[in-house]
Amino acid sequence: MAIEIKAPTFPESVADGTVATWHKKPGEAVKRDDLIVDIETDKVVLEVLATADGVLGAIVKNEGDTVLSDEVLGSIEAGSAAAAPAAAAAPAAAQAAAPAAEGEDDPVAAPAARKLAEENGINIASVAGTGKGGRVTKEDVVAAVAAKKSAPAAAPAKTAAPAAAAPVFAAGDRVEKRVPMTRLRAKVAERLVEAQSNMAMLTTFNEVDMTEVMALRSKYKDLFEKSHNGVRLGFMSFFVKAATEALKRYPAVNASIDGADIVYHGYADVGVAVSSDRGLVVPVLRNAELMSLAEIEGGIATFGKKARDGKLSMDEMTGGTFTITNGGTFGSMMSTPIVNPPQAAILGMHNILQRPMAINGQVVIRPMMYLALSYDHRLIDGKEAVTFLVTIKNLLEDPARLLLDI
Repeated sequence: MAIEIKAPTFPESVADGTVATWHKKPGEAVKRDDLIVDIETDKVVLEVLATADGVLGAIVKNEGDTVLSDEVLGSIEAGSAAAAPAAAAAPAAAQAAAPAAEGEDDPVAAPAARKLAEENGINIASVAGTGKGGRVTKEDVVAAVAAKKSAPAAAPAKTAAPAAAAPVFAAGDRVEKRVPMTRLRAKVAERLVEAQSNMAMLTTFNEVDMTEVMALRSKYKDLFEKSHNGVRLGFMSFFVKAATEALKRYPAVNASIDGADIVYHGYADVGVAVSSDRGLVVPVLRNAELMSLAEIEGGIATFGKKARDGKLSMDEMTGGTFTITNGGTFGSMMSTPIVNPPQAAILGMHNILQRPMAINGQVVIRPMMYLALSYDHRLIDGKEAVTFLVTIKNLLEDPARLLLDI
């Protein structure tokens, strides 16, 4: 009896997905809850697991194919690999024909890794796999190509694609490589253009003296980590707390436009931009105004790990009433972040630099950070945007205000 393998049910905001990677081949035995195939959407990568023991039968949707919600991807045939029906064995033999020519010990490798190895004359069997179950990943092949290029007797490889899919070219090569844009990158591009086309977007700047926050963090970080089960005290939690307090005072910054209506939110769902191999993603801290510093830091740490592992869920990536992005982690001194519609504003953090400042008539060295608030001028007036940013500045320069609500 064949059991259908179906794509997940996508939320309304996701129209379709793309088959990213099949982790099993036709004719290969599978167990219940084994990872069968990855589906990439414009938000996250969804894992499709086996619903029963058996053998992978025919694959209906190949890697790169577009799939709709609940669409059939393939099937699982009941029984063991030895007792699999001939219908399942035939496509298995056809699909495995090319790798089998290299020998029965040919390792399991991602299609992208195998293709890259072939392009660069690398024997896939000689590459040590670091993926799950010894699977050879594209990064493993990139490392093998680099080693081949550095070997004295080896001819330099022409191209090698790292994890971010940006090709690396050998010096002197006049070559080009065309690769399809990932769904995440395409969606980011679409939303950036949408934001700049449909908003009256402006950016206001200020600077914040980080002396008090840094002193507070330095004094209590060890005790904080010990008291909160290993959660580390960073700067982002202070900015989230300051932002949620400022959002209470200036509700228009936390609002959104829906047609001819303004929607005011009685809660602060703060999106925190997190870097991943697939690009920048923005998971959301729900009801951040009710969270403690430890809960904020713990939530951000969890999001960071999930982003690196590709485990963020749809729910964690949707919604949000305000966003904070920290370009300072990459060394950015100043930038103009783009608002994430339908939100009305985004706060940009930047690098902390020791700079000379005039304090009470004296020149002193202080750790300073530039802040940027980009906002939709259709909804937020200039005065409101400036005073909102000044409020965040004042709360950070005197953190006791966060406790005293002043």
